[in-house]
Amino acid sequence: MTLHRADTLGGRAAVVGIGATEFSKDSGRSELKLAVEAVRAALDDAGLGPGDVDGMVTFTMDTSPEITVAQAAGIGELSFFSRVHYGGGAACATVQQAALAVAAGIAEVVVCYRAFNERSGRRFGAGVQRREPSAEGAALGWNLPAGLLTPASWVAMAAQRYLYAYGLTPEAFGQVAVVGRRHAARNPAAYFYGKPITLVDHAASRWIVEPLRLLDCCQETDGGQALVVTTAERARDLPHPPAVIRAAAQGAGRAQEQMTSYYRDDLTGLPESAVVARQLWRTSGLRPADIDVGILYDHFTPFVLMQLEEFGFCAPGEAADFVAAGGLPLNTHGGQLGEAYLHGMNGIAEAVRQLRGTSVNQVPGAARVLVTAGTGVPTSGLVLGADG
Repeated sequence: MTLHRADTLGGRAAVVGIGATEFSKDSGRSELKLAVEAVRAALDDAGLGPGDVDGMVTFTMDTSPEITVAQAAGIGELSFFSRVHYGGGAACATVQQAALAVAAGIAEVVVCYRAFNERSGRRFGAGVQRREPSAEGAALGWNLPAGLLTPASWVAMAAQRYLYAYGLTPEAFGQVAVVGRRHAARNPAAYFYGKPITLVDHAASRWIVEPLRLLDCCQETDGGQALVVTTAERARDLPHPPAVIRAAAQGAGRAQEQMTSYYRDDLTGLPESAVVARQLWRTSGLRPADIDVGILYDHFTPFVLMQLEEFGFCAPGEAADFVAAGGLPLNTHGGQLGEAYLHGMNGIAEAVRQLRGTSVNQVPGAARVLVTAGTGVPTSGLVLGADG
């Protein structure tokens, strides 16, 4: 049973630094070097040095351990280090872990990071190549012989049911792709800078796994992203306006598996996102109408629509029309479809830029931003807000 009350974390920590490498298809350097570059850039942005850091958080999937990154970046002793599981579902949870540490006084300055050569090295889009036997892998093992070998194929099952249940066509997914690429086209850091698309382009792109086309699928990226979290009090003395963590939550639904939760009662939604949504709204005291910008994890377009519905921005089956009507400024950096696939960490950085007023697609007066992490897996989310 999940919580039925607000928690006490909101307002006690803030994101004060963001830093990234360039986003490319062939970085030409190790994942450790990418991580260190991003960490140093984030500390510079925060007006802090390696000696200020006493905590680090990353993903279980990352190849660069906390102590190795700390050593390479010139960081000394650590009083807190942690890793979060479930791939992209970990993104916002890294910030939650950091916030918990600083709120409890276990650490004062925590760096969250993610770095990989996901295009030139490991190809996540290629699916399962080899896996050690584990209880966790049993669910995948049940589906692989049926031909569900890649992330796109896993999502396609739910996407097809969504279209059938609400009488929609794949054009519904194109609305998300067009918005992401429109924002990416104005973002010099985006891989698809200067390359917007139309619904016609979306419909003409090749099938990957029906009903998903190429332009429904996020790209593969080499790069690194880091974030610096500290106490709300210390944040006010640093160079940039703090992005205060108003709420942070993790969520796993009933009958949760990693991308293959096909034995739930309904495949047209994302129950793990509903768990996160309830806790974010409870703790922040906000509602969908209060949110100025949505940074929603867009590894595949159908799951963006389902997230909008689970978070209460619109009724089930209505998200495509909501996006087409511009109901919420969405993925203003271009998302993982348009900017880069950094397992959602670059989305958190965009939320910080929106609150600072420095986004290339700035939403005037943005003061409250919802950020979500990977879906189809146990996931996480944040509500970030301006100070004061």
